[in-house]
Amino acid sequence: MKISRYWKAIVAGAAAGTATLSTALQDGTLTTGETITTVLAVLGGLGLTWAVPNQPKTDA
Repeated sequence: MKISRYWKAIVAGAAAGTATLSTALQDGTLTTGETITTVLAVLGGLGLTWAVPNQPKTDA
């Protein structure tokens, strides 16, 4: 199965953002610091995952 680096990055960013946001909303409010942390988690997940190349396909 071939997954492009773009979809891989989008899924990683969404997962990081969802995990951070669900933790931030445990008390029912979203502060400015929690918002910034969520945005940075999404950008970090997108950027770091996009920067790492996919492993080349090998025939076993």
